[in-house]
Amino acid sequence: MSKSHLHFALLCAALLPGLPVLAASPSFDCSKVDKGSTEELVCQSPELTDLDLKLADAYKAASKKAVNQHPNLLKAEQRGWIKGRDECWKSEDRNACVADSYRQRTAELQARYQLIAGKGPVHYACDGSPAKEVIATFYPTEPKTVLVEFGDSSSLMFLQPSGNGSQYLGRNETLTEGQDVTTVVWGYEAPEMKCVPR
Repeated sequence: MSKSHLHFALLCAALLPGLPVLAASPSFDCSKVDKGSTEELVCQSPELTDLDLKLADAYKAASKKAVNQHPNLLKAEQRGWIKGRDECWKSEDRNACVADSYRQRTAELQARYQLIAGKGPVHYACDGSPAKEVIATFYPTEPKTVLVEFGDSSSLMFLQPSGNGSQYLGRNETLTEGQDVTTVVWGYEAPEMKCVPR
């Protein structure tokens, strides 16, 4: 390397740290968002932009798996999720609300469409009856999730902070892992079922 090339390389190395780094853009066009909207918040936050891109990747992968779905529930659910995310303007900590919304939706897509490997399925016999079977598949999503089947219905549950074992919470369902017994509540004010792995 000639002396002049070496000086140029050293000058560039000295100047580069001062150059602004172009931030990643979210999955939508920031020049078209409304002022004060959730999208504007995402555009202004590197953390939310990153979460938006992760969700966009998960949605794209889920769309490939849902291609034969009739009607296309995935699209309808995503529209519903966007409405819910936009309700975060009511929250005291809007940023945290939007971030949690993104994390939960990404985890939901990863579990429901098996975009990452799960542990299981684990088959439980409940209340001493082999006919009363609960099937659970645990996913290392962020936050952690479990997809639980009972009878002809299923519920996606999210791991909650809990002092006594791991507790997963769905809409009206819970699964709590104890040392020897896993308890499952299926439905609003339903009785607790005591379940053991088969």
